[in-house]
Amino acid sequence: MKFIIAFACLLAVACANEDAGVLRNDAEVNVDSFKYALKLDNSVDIEQQGQLNGEEWTVKGQQAWTSPEGEAVSIQYVADQNGYQVLAANPPLPTSPPIPEAIQRALEWIAAHPSKE
Repeated sequence: MKFIIAFACLLAVACANEDAGVLRNDAEVNVDSFKYALKLDNSVDIEQQGQLNGEEWTVKGQQAWTSPEGEAVSIQYVADQNGYQVLAANPPLPTSPPIPEAIQRALEWIAAHPSKE
């Protein structure tokens, strides 16, 4: 499933850049692993590799491009049994504000007093 999501993201990038020339397009697909690299002449640079571990896939990758404003954008990630996790991003991804103290206390109380149903 994660491979399909990653492929869909790659396809979306490729469709959004219909006029871009391909500088590099390498792919290797095996039963228990895959890897690919795509580089376009409009600054899009994508690499991803996946490995099947038992019944779980571990996928690592990175993407880089130049925004319409001319800013370099990049992201490195891993997707595994713990979900999709960003390892590094430039510019940094926004983070959520801290949980207010009263709500944190309420969450702790709820966790300490589970429903009896």
